[in-house]
Amino acid sequence: MRWWKILGLAGMAGVAATGVAIARAERRRRAYTPEEIRQRLRSRVEQPQPDQPDGRRPWTNTTSG
Repeated sequence: MRWWKILGLAGMAGVAATGVAIARAERRRRAYTPEEIRQRLRSRVEQPQPDQPDGRRPWTNTTSG
């Protein structure tokens, strides 16, 4: 019965190692440079928003002098 415990622990270690490998690969894939992040954010801001007909968000012009 002891070998079942060892087999179970080995399986759990394998699942954990696979999760770590997947997470590491995902981080590498998503590793953007600061300039790439800026470009993506600027392009998102410039896109029209579906909730406003003219694409402006209600909170963009909140500063009044």
